[in-house]
Amino acid sequence: MSMKPSNNIWIRRQQCPCGDWKCYIKYEGDDQSSVSSQLVKSETTASSSSSSSEAVFTPYVGQIFKSDDDAFEYYSNFARKNGFSIRKARSTESQNLGVYRRDFVCYRSGFNQPRKKANVEHPRDRKSVRCGCDAKLYLSKEIIDSVTQWYVSQFSNVHNHELLEDDQVRLLPAYRKIQEADQERILLLSKAGFPVNRIVKVLELEKGVQPGQLPFIEKDVRNFVRTCKKTVQENDALLSEKRENDMMELVDACKAMVERDPDFLYDCTTDENGKVENIAWTFGDSVRAYTVFGDVVTFDTTYRSITYGLLLGVWFGIDSHGKAIFFGSVLLQEENSHSFAWALQTFVRFMRGRRPQTILTDIDSGLRDAIARELPNTKHVISISHILSKLSSWFSLPLGSQYADFKADFDMLCHLESVEDFEHQWNLLVARFGLIPDKHIALLFSYRASWPLSYIRSYFLAHMLTVEFSQSLDSFLKRILSAHTCLQVFFEQVGIAANLQNRPRVEMQSMHIKTCMPIEEHARSILTPYAFNVLQHEIVLSMEYATTEMANGSYLVRHYKKMDGEYLVIWIPDGEQIHCSCKEFEHSGMLCRHSLRVLVVKNYFELPEKYCLHRWRLESSLVPMDDQHAQSSSDECTQAFHSLAATLLTESLISKERFNYVHRELTGLLEHVRNMPVIDEFALNIAANNVSES
Repeated sequence: MSMKPSNNIWIRRQQCPCGDWKCYIKYEGDDQSSVSSQLVKSETTASSSSSSSEAVFTPYVGQIFKSDDDAFEYYSNFARKNGFSIRKARSTESQNLGVYRRDFVCYRSGFNQPRKKANVEHPRDRKSVRCGCDAKLYLSKEIIDSVTQWYVSQFSNVHNHELLEDDQVRLLPAYRKIQEADQERILLLSKAGFPVNRIVKVLELEKGVQPGQLPFIEKDVRNFVRTCKKTVQENDALLSEKRENDMMELVDACKAMVERDPDFLYDCTTDENGKVENIAWTFGDSVRAYTVFGDVVTFDTTYRSITYGLLLGVWFGIDSHGKAIFFGSVLLQEENSHSFAWALQTFVRFMRGRRPQTILTDIDSGLRDAIARELPNTKHVISISHILSKLSSWFSLPLGSQYADFKADFDMLCHLESVEDFEHQWNLLVARFGLIPDKHIALLFSYRASWPLSYIRSYFLAHMLTVEFSQSLDSFLKRILSAHTCLQVFFEQVGIAANLQNRPRVEMQSMHIKTCMPIEEHARSILTPYAFNVLQHEIVLSMEYATTEMANGSYLVRHYKKMDGEYLVIWIPDGEQIHCSCKEFEHSGMLCRHSLRVLVVKNYFELPEKYCLHRWRLESSLVPMDDQHAQSSSDECTQAFHSLAATLLTESLISKERFNYVHRELTGLLEHVRNMPVIDEFALNIAANNVSES
């Protein structure tokens, strides 16, 4: 097999943070169409087995095929379903017709001719599988009205040997095929030092099959690796040359970008031979956005390039609409503390010396050491999604049927609010499942200051742990990873995805009032739709809490139904300071329901200025916003529909007949409206005006 050095293949990092190369990291929840074998490509391959799932009937004399290849595939599928395999025997050709006859026979057809034994001391004497089986299918070609077709001239399905069962026939050499994606994966793991038996185990885990159920066996993998050894060495030389050339082209692209955009920044390092090792870059828009949203940063190091042997690192922030925003990217030759330290130094220099309050990363000892040295005052958080993605690989096999219970208990641990509760429940969990000597349990516990909610509750994360933000980040990565031809195209793709002008316009129609409280009206007038919706949820829930004033002016806040759990809200009149024991404001930059309840008790009709962070305000938006006229029109529509719906509900409850009729008609109306094309804001304004006039 020959690899394709022109393709830039991105792969999930497979290095386990415990440091054991034998560990395999299986990522849960990935898009199976693009990452089932941990590869991210822009090209797709059609399934070669689609025809095998179709019904295959017994061939017959006179059956017609468009080509001899179609006939061979048909006969091969028939043979597999009936417990044998086939091979091509002879073909006959003429000067005028070319090949006009094809003979396909059972794999046990004929007899082996005796060979001259080599002059060796212990010659290998293999028993032949051929036993003179007469099962066959002969094809003949004919041309009718200038159209070529093949028909079955002879067919026999009589065998003089036992046919195999389904679990045996798949092991015949004819059906043991290693597909191209698997070939690339095998070569990658072989280059990483994996022995053949471990490679087979990894492939079984990736494909989710039981041991021994791959479409090939360990012997096939061993033969493939041996055959490709020379080819791999040759391709390594080609890839090395390609990497050097493409890295220089990337540097040239960065220099050209500086001439077009003086605010563009880049830096690179070279080895003793002057070859580019590492390179980092950012754009002027990203630097300016960092001044507003650089308080919390995600440094994603999920992917690396097989083709170039480079680790991709991308810095993201979260904007005022809860979306991922690009800050910068880096390509590193080595995954060690020294390389990560250079990347962090360069990033801070790009951002004019300003360091983030919090940085989120994957679990990696080298990266943790680099952050501790280069960002000593920055809080380091390990994204819980990265940890959860590794649990199955670490614990599903040793725990077996207990894994589901372990996963449920682990999820509960992640969200405990008290450090004491976490450590107590952790010890119980480890003891219950017998994981005290497990190295991964020890690894997680050593990192406990960086990932459980109980430890990071006071760290500012600005809603970076939400599912919506993760989806936004994944969407960005998929867009840039589609650049597969060369690093220069990849660089251009990053620029397109990072361009703030390509971000969609934010609409205001969703900002409806629910409580009619003045503090809600004030929040809507100053916050972005995303921030307002989050705070509005807390405002609505705050109405379900009761307050008890303490002697020192503080308040105990408790849900009116739930008897377990109460929160202490400290109110300091000097400077209008409010602090809640749940630490939601410190965590997200938005007030919690408990603090909002106390503010209402203190007769606050507006949010205190200091608790409306600039990062969540309308003026911080990096994308165009709809005007207030659209919001006003939307409110008029909302009020009109609320009034109409209330009247309709009252009338429909008079009788069961009325209710059934209204329910049936509204269901149909809702389905009809959902299928209507989306109308722009101008039509919405007109509709609102019509409603108000009537």
